Amino acid sequence: MYIGRFVIVSPDFGAYRVSSRSFPNRRIRERDGTLTVGPTPDAPANDNPYVSYNCVREGGDAVVLGNGSHVDPIAEKLDLGYPARDALATALLSLDYEKDDYDTPRVAGVIGEEAYVGIVRRDALVVEAVDEPTLVATYEEDDPTPIDFEADADPAAIARRAYDLDYEHAVCAAGVTRDDDVAVGVYNGE
Repeated sequence: MYIGRFVIVSPDFGAYRVSSRSFPNRRIRERDGTLTVGPTPDAPANDNPYVSYNCVREGGDAVVLGNGSHVDPIAEKLDLGYPARDALATALLSLDYEKDDYDTPRVAGVIGEEAYVGIVRRDALVVEAVDEPTLVATYEEDDPTPIDFEADADPAAIARRAYDLDYEHAVCAAGVTRDDDVAVGVYNGE
């Protein structure tokens, strides 16, 4: 089954996976602690504004995961002291779903003192507190749903586990842990 991009959020770890039929030539790179999705050197040129974006970024005392340009304003609102729920809801509502051919929803999560997952799609804005691993995806699984996802302390292993989940068209994945510090890892399908 193809569910598109997705986040998995829990109180102490998270994962983000790029799954794509249209733009598979992408990878995640780390830049100063922020994880960024972008095209590989051999990717065909395109002008799609939704192909490159920060997918994991710290904000305040938390870390944000998501599938687009909304990650930055969520992190910035956390830096300003917004509660995680409000930072998610405000940014998702402001940016709305992606105005592409598929009306692609925006998904995001925040891992901090509390953990939240959110989605904005054409017909709804949903932000929920989570206390167990919870998945929300751009297609099919577009309501927050608990998922059986075992994680350990290694963010790269979390990324690989998210990449290996039985959903179609995996491209790359990120993992993040948060306890006293935030640690990130990536798996680019290598």
